[in-house]
Order: sequence, then C-alpha cells, then structure tokens
Amino acid sequence: MTEQSNSSQTLPAGNQSADQHLIETTVSSEILAQGKMLTVRHDQARLPNGTISGREYVMHPGAVVVVALTQEGGVVLERQFRYPLKQVFIELPAGKIDHGEPVLHTGQRELLEETGYSGNEWVKLGIQHPCIGYSNEVIHIYLATGLTLGAHARDIDEAMDVFVWPFARVIQAIEDGEITDSKTMGAMLLAERYLLKNPVSGLSL
Repeated sequence: MTEQSNSSQTLPAGNQSADQHLIETTVSSEILAQGKMLTVRHDQARLPNGTISGREYVMHPGAVVVVALTQEGGVVLERQFRYPLKQVFIELPAGKIDHGEPVLHTGQRELLEETGYSGNEWVKLGIQHPCIGYSNEVIHIYLATGLTLGAHARDIDEAMDVFVWPFARVIQAIEDGEITDSKTMGAMLLAERYLLKNPVSGLSL
C-alpha cells in the first residue's frame, strides 16, 4: 500500500491542512442562469497540479428534512409528484431555508405547513450533502417528537398525501427500493442510530 492510499483511509474528511494536495481554487466565476431559487454558475478553477478546468454547479439556499415520530412511534410521510423525474415519491417532510431563517425554524415551519403536525421536542441529527458533484446544497436533519396534529397550511402549488407508517415499515421500504429519495434515506439512517442509543417509549426498531 502506498503512502497516499494509506493516508486517504486514515485522515478524517475535511482536514484542510492535510487536504492541500486535493483542493481546487476559484480563478473566475460567472452566472449562467438565475432562477427564483437556484443559480447556475460556471467557474474556472485551478487544480492541485496547476492546470485550469471548468466547473459548473448549482447554488442552493439549503433545506431541512424532518423525521417526525408520533406517540405510537410512527413516521410522518408524504407522497408527492416531483416534476424533474415526472414521478410520485414517498418522502419525509422537508423544505428550503428562507433567507436569514434559522434552520430549526425552517423544520418547524415546513412540518406544520405541509402536514399539520407540530413537534414539542427537536433534536438535530446531522447534515447531508445530497449532490456534492454539482451543487452546494446542504440539508439539515432533525428528529421531532411529542407531536400534536392541527391544520396544515400548504402553499397553493403543493399537492401531497400525508400518512404515517411504522418506523420498521419505512426502513423496509428503503431496503426494498420503494423509497429512493436520498434525503429520506439518509435521515432515517441517522434517526435509527440515534433511537437505538436513545430509545423512545413504544417504538420498536
């Protein structure tokens, strides 16, 4: 085993001082397209070997996804049509972060607006970078418990079915390929690991 391959296995991700031989630096940047939410940019980047290469990517405001557990240990889910893939997906409640909005508030707002549920207790489980090759999007992952159900306040352009599945049923759907949404898969993994260490009464994993 070479020294380089050995270090790649032992060093933690994001170690700036150890990663200098991997880092690319921006030489120039231009906007290719500007939408209401997304910006597409094309940069010229200097590679570690000194050459210049083009990089196209999408700027995203970030998002929050919520694993919301009912008193019975069920997971609140949504079924909605996703236009880019022309397909209905099963997902956890989620939404984009408004400018200047605290990420926890985003999760609380989106859960209430989309499903009508409010959570009394919130735990941040981590973050996810869902598309590192072409976007700077970061998704913040929360677990919400102590739920109460009220009225939803969906946007006029949102159409979805809201339902509850047992926790184990959601995990099985991921394993079976019934759920393929990456933010839902990643959030359920972190929730499962957290709940194994911090059990919730009535929930069997």
